[in-house]
Amino acid sequence: MRKVLLIFLLFSAVAVKAQIPDIYLSKPVEGGPVQITYFTEADLNGDDYYYEADQNERKGYLNQAVTLYGKAAFEFNNARKLSQYGQTLLKLANVHMLLNNFTQAEQVVLNVALKTYSKTGNISGEMNSYQQLAKIYLAADKLTQALWFSTQQGILAQRMSNNNAYIQSLLGLAMVKIKKQEYSQAKLDLNRAELLAKNNKINAFAVEIDDARKAIAVSQNAKK
Repeated sequence: MRKVLLIFLLFSAVAVKAQIPDIYLSKPVEGGPVQITYFTEADLNGDDYYYEADQNERKGYLNQAVTLYGKAAFEFNNARKLSQYGQTLLKLANVHMLLNNFTQAEQVVLNVALKTYSKTGNISGEMNSYQQLAKIYLAADKLTQALWFSTQQGILAQRMSNNNAYIQSLLGLAMVKIKKQEYSQAKLDLNRAELLAKNNKINAFAVEIDDARKAIAVSQNAKK
C-alpha cells in the first residue's frame, strides 16, 4: 500500500514538471535583497519543496504548487517526518480543490492523510482532515458528505476542548445549510459560533461569520 501511495504522490509531483525550471527563490533575509539561487534536485529537501510550494500557491501558480507539494510530501515520508508529511498532504489536497480536481483532493485526504493520522494517533491531524474533506465536498456540491465531515470535526473539537476548531466546524455546517437553502438552521450555527467566539475572546472568525450572514441575505433577497 505504501508503494502505491508513493507512486500516487510521485505522479502528482511530475505531472507538470515541464512547467517549472530548476530555479528557486532563496528564503529572504529581513532587510536584504531577494536573491535567485540555482539548485539541483539533490540539493533540495522536504522543507525546501514545501517553502517553494507555499510561495507558488500564494502567487496563484497552482499547478506548480501541486508539483512542489507532491515532492515535499514524498521527501517528508521518506524521512519519516510524519507531522510535516500530513500537513503537506492537506495543503496538496487544498490546491487540488482550488483547481477543481475534486477526486484527487478527496483521495489525498481520505486515502493518505487521514490514514496516516489515524495510524499515528494524531487526533488534531484527523480533525484537520475532516475539515479539509468538508471543504472539498462542499466545493464539489456533495452536501451530505460535507455535512457529515463538518459534524465529525465538531465532535473531535469538543472532545479536545478546541474552541477554534469547533467554531470552524460550525461555520462549515452553516455553509452547507446555506447551499441547501436552510437559512434558519444556518443562522443558528452562526449564532452559536459567534457566541462561542465572544465568550472565549476569539476574533479570528469575525469576517467569516459576517460573510456567511451576507451570503444568507443575498440568497434570501434573490428568492423574493
